[in-house]
Amino acid sequence: MTRFIHDRFAKDLLTELLSPIGTVNIGHDVTAEVREIDVYFIPSTVIPEYSATLGLLGKMADTAAIFEPFRNPVTVGEVISCMSKLWDLRGELERQARRENTRYDDAKLPLLWILTPTASKALLEGFGAVPKPEDWLDGIYFLPRHLKSAMVVIHQLPETPETLWLRILGKGKVQQRAIAQLSSLSTYTKLITHPTLLLFRRIKGFKSTQSAINFVYLLSNRRSVTDYRARIAVSVTVKLSNRYRTRVTARRAGVNYGDPITF
Repeated sequence: MTRFIHDRFAKDLLTELLSPIGTVNIGHDVTAEVREIDVYFIPSTVIPEYSATLGLLGKMADTAAIFEPFRNPVTVGEVISCMSKLWDLRGELERQARRENTRYDDAKLPLLWILTPTASKALLEGFGAVPKPEDWLDGIYFLPRHLKSAMVVIHQLPETPETLWLRILGKGKVQQRAIAQLSSLSTYTKLITHPTLLLFRRIKGFKSTQSAINFVYLLSNRRSVTDYRARIAVSVTVKLSNRYRTRVTARRAGVNYGDPITF
């Protein structure tokens, strides 16, 4: 159940983060066995300012991508299963090219990103996964070039704003610190409506951001929140909406409190 809940949360978060700059397909079916790709992203709209707020995730979304997030450390079998989905998709794209009487271009095959909290040295070496420190941060390991795959070991990522959205998909203290850091970002005014409050709206079905904020304040006074995704959303949105209300109060009092609030 925990794995299922984390999968749903990860898919929701990635959907909200990536949808402004491309098409996000959740649960894309491949092959007759019906294996689902967790998140299949195809970039379309170029918004450099927005992509910059996504940090490392924005860089990963520069090209077509498959995201396969794992709550617990990924196993050898799970890595192989993810790669099988990629090759099944390649076959699907080849068949589509033949139907359309066009030439298949392997450059259009998305890069597979396997997101795992931790990974053993033996697992990484077994798949020939190596870092590329000249181009990518610590914690990113690329498989041999023609395999079109990489592993993101979330708990090895440097704890900087650039890695924030990926670390929120981690677990334990890594995830908790990422949520705490989210509220202190200077760019929070650009992020408060998207994706944190939008994610909470999506989970709970609110029609407006203000409704979500109001409910968050009521919910935050309860002693327990049992829904995993709701706990994450509450933790994030309470911190951000506290700062939002502080700015509203300051502006009403005629105090200049930094960047304008955009709602």
